[in-house]
Amino acid sequence: MSLPNKLSLFVSCAGGVEPLLEDELKRFLPPGVRSKVEALRGGCGVLGTAEDVLRINLESRLAQRVLVELIEGPYRHEEDLYSLARRVDWRDWITPRHTIRVDTVAQRSPLKSLNFTTLRIKDAICDQLREHTGERPSVDTHSPDLPVLLHVGPERAAIYVDTSGEPLFKRGWRVDKGDAPLKETLAAAMLAAAGWRGDSALHDPCCGSGTIPIEAALIACDSAPGLLRRFAFERQLPFSTPALKATWGEMAQAARARIRPPAVPIYASDVAFRMVDFARRNAERAGVAQYIQFNGGDALERPAPKLPDGMAGSIVMNPPYGERIEVRGKAAMTRDAGGSEERDGGDDFFPRLAAHWKRQYTENPAGWTAWMLSPDMKLPSKMRLKEARRVPMWNGPIECRLFRFDLIKGSARKPETAADAP
Repeated sequence: MSLPNKLSLFVSCAGGVEPLLEDELKRFLPPGVRSKVEALRGGCGVLGTAEDVLRINLESRLAQRVLVELIEGPYRHEEDLYSLARRVDWRDWITPRHTIRVDTVAQRSPLKSLNFTTLRIKDAICDQLREHTGERPSVDTHSPDLPVLLHVGPERAAIYVDTSGEPLFKRGWRVDKGDAPLKETLAAAMLAAAGWRGDSALHDPCCGSGTIPIEAALIACDSAPGLLRRFAFERQLPFSTPALKATWGEMAQAARARIRPPAVPIYASDVAFRMVDFARRNAERAGVAQYIQFNGGDALERPAPKLPDGMAGSIVMNPPYGERIEVRGKAAMTRDAGGSEERDGGDDFFPRLAAHWKRQYTENPAGWTAWMLSPDMKLPSKMRLKEARRVPMWNGPIECRLFRFDLIKGSARKPETAADAP
């Protein structure tokens, strides 16, 4: 099957990342497609080609999935959805030897059972193939050749094919993980919101398994995020033509050829030496370990990295917070009346971190800028720092803000009584 010249695509992303994804897609898609990119809720709509599907899967650091819309229409009950799915010629996408999986996403849908709805879409695909070939495809819930997504709204439904397979945050390099690991796509979104493109030094003093510094190194090297993984489209019939296979090979080869060493230093540290080892091993798999300086140590004690003259620095960090993991290290210790150390809730971590920044990070003439992701809307008040900017972002189900603090010697403090609007 040859795909239509124009495909209706939906490129999904995390909440709050839509405008950043729109900007990213417009940077690397061909000029004729850039005007067909529109930020929507939960992602971007793109009117593109089969080649654009390949390119977005390979190049996007912010996207979660690349979906091709097959059909859209009104519905009132499950049998309408069965009929809608039967109108797609599934022989264009798979044979009975391929595997499928159907997922359903609902938004204010009147349907009573999404499980039954999902089953009816699966039945439509299998019934059609059995009628034409005498066989039906099998279901594979783990790694299907054809992941199908049904989106049902209040009155209309759309059926998509997922060309990515595993979500795009799975780059292929992270094997060693810690508690509550940050998704690679969210780390890339933090860097995008910070405007960081490898033009200033970067430091993550709470690096965990290394997601932020590794993503930063890949950006600084101009290494495409999809080079180390496979995609569902590689097993789907429309993308298996000799011409598209050749195009895909050329794209991947060109992406490898443009990789270069970063022009700025990247630093990463963590209070847990075990996590530093995890981060180093992940960086080795990503091919960027030689570009990141890893250290162990408490974020409240580690001095600011020494930067080349005239080079600015950016701190980008996802510190521990209650919903994810507990604060550890110096900030998690208090002393009782007898002088022994005990664990506390880490409530003083952030004011002590701000004090440490003022001592250590305000001497660089070119300046340091700190970007911190947190669900605490009153974090600037706790740190007694005035934020220069706050960007809404979601860390999974947790609503957060990415706060920017400009670390300037003698910078203005925020009064403790100041109100802080979300």
